[in-house]
Amino acid sequence: MKIVFLVISTTVLLFNTSIAQEAVTPRPSPLAMQTMKYEDTYVKVTYSQPHKRDREIFGNLVPYGQVWRTGANEATEITLTGDLVVVQDTLERGTYSIFTVPNPDNWTIIFNKNLGQWGSYNYTEKADAMRVQIPTSKLKDVVYEPFTISFDQKNETATMNFIWDDVKVSLPIKFITD
Repeated sequence: MKIVFLVISTTVLLFNTSIAQEAVTPRPSPLAMQTMKYEDTYVKVTYSQPHKRDREIFGNLVPYGQVWRTGANEATEITLTGDLVVVQDTLERGTYSIFTVPNPDNWTIIFNKNLGQWGSYNYTEKADAMRVQIPTSKLKDVVYEPFTISFDQKNETATMNFIWDDVKVSLPIKFITD
């Protein structure tokens, strides 16, 4: 009987301790992933989703004119198993960090060769594989509480959408076929 009481007491103590720790430890932004495929080329984007939570996002939480990790926590990463045409330039197969420089009318989208970065603190332009500038679209309403990356794909063409608050940026992509 004493052994059963000890096991139950220990379980209750561990459960109560984990609840107390959860209450005081900030939760990281949720991890999200988007994928698309055409023929033999597969594209995967992994990113963390910060939430708006009644904050002013662009120009405040995410300052204009500064490199942003394009999400929360670790820098967003994209993996390509084949080459893609992004806007008009070829992005070679591989894995890249995605950084952006948001501005009111356009964003610079950066594919960077340095991986495993926390935030954009150690970002270096020397490691950029590609930079493209894309105009922003202003949405009528705040559509997305969490920052969202999505793909709209039609056969070998697609757009990679960055959507948060009332801003949408659509990056044109084309799969390279043989």
